[in-house]
Amino acid sequence: MSVKSVLAVVLGFVFLGIGAVGAFLPILPTTPFVLLAAVCFSGTPRLREKIMRIGFFREHLENYEKRIGLPKRTVVASLVFLWGMMLISMLRIRKSWVIALLVVIGIGVTVHILWMAKPKREASGK
Repeated sequence: MSVKSVLAVVLGFVFLGIGAVGAFLPILPTTPFVLLAAVCFSGTPRLREKIMRIGFFREHLENYEKRIGLPKRTVVASLVFLWGMMLISMLRIRKSWVIALLVVIGIGVTVHILWMAKPKREASGK
């Protein structure tokens, strides 16, 4: 394996780890990091195949690659968790600027989740 390949694999695992943490932290998105990991693993098909066996990561990758959108259950769970954690943070910190920042971040993440949730149209217009 070349130094480039080793670096790509190491970065892939770093991105995969950040993506996994993002499943529990509402301000850290999961999907972009899982997609970055997939790109890093693209030079190592065997490793990518192993990652695809993990349902959590497979769901994110397949939904993005096939443009099938996200299941309603995933969207609802994500938004409830996101805003629940944001609300807890706002109530604990109670500083106007932090609350405003969390609201802006929450809106951004909500828009991203809702955008990912919609199935994308095929190039043929179906």
